[in-house]
Amino acid sequence: MPLVHISLSAGKPEPYRQAIFDSVYRALRETFDVPEDDQFMTITEHDATNFRYGTSYLDVARSDDVVFIQITASHTRTVEQKKALFQRAAQLLGQNPGIRSEDVFVNLVEVAKENWSLGHGLAQYA
Repeated sequence: MPLVHISLSAGKPEPYRQAIFDSVYRALRETFDVPEDDQFMTITEHDATNFRYGTSYLDVARSDDVVFIQITASHTRTVEQKKALFQRAAQLLGQNPGIRSEDVFVNLVEVAKENWSLGHGLAQYA
């Protein structure tokens, strides 16, 4: 049950933002075996004064179209699955909405399965 927070510069049209949701969700389904309808995602837009990034950190040439994608997920995936997620997300976001792979920044936060409550005040995975 991943929880996804996406941050980007303000001003992108609604179809662009929806394409980000769709591409990230598809990457999660294909690499993390996320079930259908397991979609818990937000997008936050930031004006230029509230959005900062390293333009060349680790020799990656980022542009103003950089997208930060933070995924919180249970600590159950292998290193191979994580690498596959990063690669597939960059591929799909490149296809639609057309984000350069250099501008796809992904951070995976892993938590214990018992650290989730999906409603009713229950710890469904504990």
